[in-house]
Amino acid sequence: MAALKIVWFDFGGVLSPPIPELFAQYERKTGIAPAALQQAMQDVADDLGVPMLAPIENALISEEQWGIRLAEALRRNDPQLDLSRARLTRFGQQWFSGVQPNPAMREAARRLKGAGYQVGILTNNVVEWEPYWRELVDLDAVVDLIVDSSRERCRKPDARFFEIATQRSGRLPAQSLLIDDVAENIAAAAAQGWQTLHFIDNPGALDALEALTGVALRASEEALAS
Repeated sequence: MAALKIVWFDFGGVLSPPIPELFAQYERKTGIAPAALQQAMQDVADDLGVPMLAPIENALISEEQWGIRLAEALRRNDPQLDLSRARLTRFGQQWFSGVQPNPAMREAARRLKGAGYQVGILTNNVVEWEPYWRELVDLDAVVDLIVDSSRERCRKPDARFFEIATQRSGRLPAQSLLIDDVAENIAAAAAQGWQTLHFIDNPGALDALEALTGVALRASEEALAS
């Protein structure tokens, strides 16, 4: 196995809280149940013939246009649904409000950078959400590269997305590690020759990272928890 040179962190579900937790937080803000919101997202995507979040993660339509379509789908699926608390055309602002990062993985990124590794963020994300999520993780002074689907017009698990990341980093695929919570993305990265770490929880991920890099990370998690 080639020596590891760059560690790529996924944002949603790795540097952020788990995705189900984010949907639950959004329900508390708006009253929209996760299942209803996800169905509406899928309906909007189906109308465009693309995967669920591709309309905005590939910047096929704007956040405002997506929000309008979401509202139409939600009302179509449940005409009695109260949308008065939801700001769907400014979805990202409301979605990220009050959200905290995953401190253990954020600190791991800092420690890996300090140990001499390149650090990147490889994210399926949205143009209009960039100010919110970058402020949330607060790693601009740490990361060497950010590759964002909405800027590249392709996304994980597309092979092209991993090719772009490899080209930008100047590293070989075998020198690159992806940490991601989505099994499909992990499989796609492995198919491109990348090293991979399927994120399930902080302890498992930190143990695996320590074994791969030799950098002490579990102590930082314990310190953050104390």
